[in-house]
Amino acid sequence: MQLSVVEAFVAVCELGSVRDAAAALHLTQPAVSKRIAALETQLGHDLFDRVGRGIAPTEAGRAFLPHARRLLAEMEDGQRALDSLSQQVSGRLGLALSHHVGLHRMPPVLRRYVRDYPGVDLDIDFLGSEAACDAVARGHMELAVITLPQPPRPDLIQREVWADPMRIFVAHDHPLASTAAPQPRHLADYPALLPEPDTTTYALVADALAAHGVTFRMRLASNYLETLKVLTAVGLGWSALPASIRDPELKPLDMPDLALQRSLGAVYHPGRRLSNAARAMLQALGLD
Repeated sequence: MQLSVVEAFVAVCELGSVRDAAAALHLTQPAVSKRIAALETQLGHDLFDRVGRGIAPTEAGRAFLPHARRLLAEMEDGQRALDSLSQQVSGRLGLALSHHVGLHRMPPVLRRYVRDYPGVDLDIDFLGSEAACDAVARGHMELAVITLPQPPRPDLIQREVWADPMRIFVAHDHPLASTAAPQPRHLADYPALLPEPDTTTYALVADALAAHGVTFRMRLASNYLETLKVLTAVGLGWSALPASIRDPELKPLDMPDLALQRSLGAVYHPGRRLSNAARAMLQALGLD
């Protein structure tokens, strides 16, 4: 069985279209369709239902997908094992970064890494932390440096690099900015600007406020902290942002009873051999 036909099958399953799979694999659509047809012939099962312009895996396709992913992952692990014999730090490194970590934590790390390991082809993708974890779990990315999920995902190894304390911020003309000794209960009176409810950061804030018996209402959600910072500065609501933010248009509220702290760090798969390039990145992050 040729790996190229398996790769085409997995790409169509995950991207949901032959066109998108062809673009991702740098192939033509007929070439992808030919590979899928060859795999179906070899396996003796139809792997996709084709209705109009849509395509979706059949029951057989869904059953074969995890095996196909493991096959590709094993091949990639084997290549890494061979590459590691030379101790040379080179080749591709698939690295997923959350936007906040990529903008505010990683630049000095990447600057040193690029200088020290010019033979590495860094393939960086900016993803939400949850999507980055999924990309590592599926083998699309070798490493992710993100907001670490809480509770930890059992299918991944996660290692803290930075503690990231957070505070509640408002605009200077927001009513809470002039409130003497603001308390967590006061946040219930005003709309919140936070990441999406399925994120670690949202859960952190919601759990901390729930511990004080506080429920809050959302005005809008965005997973881009830079966006939340701007919307908070114009007075649309309060937000929980990294305490390290220095913005003259924002005022941090002093709420010592409200403990908010994220953990930022690296995530990788426990069952896959790390490449020399990945191990060098962990060392650059201060992780042995």
